[in-house]
Amino acid sequence: MSIGNSPEDDRPSIGRALQQARIAAGLTVEEVSSSTRVRIPIVHAIEEDDFSRCGGDVYARGHIRNIARAVGIDPEPLVERFDADHGGRPAPTPAAPLFEAERIRSEPRRPNWTAAMVAAIVAVIGFVGFTFFNGGDDKPSNTAQVAEGSKPDKTAAKPTTTKPAAPKPVPSESAIAAAPRDKVTVKLDASQGKSWISVKDHNGRLLFDGLLLEGESKTFQDKERIDLVLGNAGAIELFVNGKQLQDRFEPGQVERLTYTKGDPEAG
Repeated sequence: MSIGNSPEDDRPSIGRALQQARIAAGLTVEEVSSSTRVRIPIVHAIEEDDFSRCGGDVYARGHIRNIARAVGIDPEPLVERFDADHGGRPAPTPAAPLFEAERIRSEPRRPNWTAAMVAAIVAVIGFVGFTFFNGGDDKPSNTAQVAEGSKPDKTAAKPTTTKPAAPKPVPSESAIAAAPRDKVTVKLDASQGKSWISVKDHNGRLLFDGLLLEGESKTFQDKERIDLVLGNAGAIELFVNGKQLQDRFEPGQVERLTYTKGDPEAG
């Protein structure tokens, strides 16, 4: 006596049912993957009843539901068959432990605005006090202040006195007398201030044209004649052929002078 198969045994597997529904709907695996966000290799594996690539039973149930909806069939019978083949649906997680964990979780620490305000007020008071005690008077900061009963600071800076520059020594008679007698020697000494001067030799060649500053001196020689132009003759002392000229010119006076060998003569 033969025993017939039960109707449940004639049902296609989960993967086969999904595949048949996809083909009947005229969809490709790529289209199902695009609409469900399930990767193509996983769709192929599920259609071959290989759920090892789903990453666990929870993900497998989710993929079955999404694919069943995409191909237009009811997902719940397929999910129930999956649970029956894989040890049943897992027991739901009690809500109480989750609630307790949520309740005992520490709240995020909020900034302590009161402490920040107190610190800011203290900083402001300190700055005002420092400014009051250090900058309240108008005395120069470099003035040495000695407290009552304390010893004065011996290292305090002492006022320095600037000594006037020593006057430039006038050339001695022996130095002036050393001027050669076969040439014209003219020495200009800006002892009373600065002056513009121009110096030419007997050929009219320019020997110097510029400013002679106070305290500076220059000496010029020629075998026949020296021509001078002094812009401020009163500031210049002249030494010609070893002799100092005694004639004094007025400050700001312009003089044109010519000197030759022998006793100096103004031209």
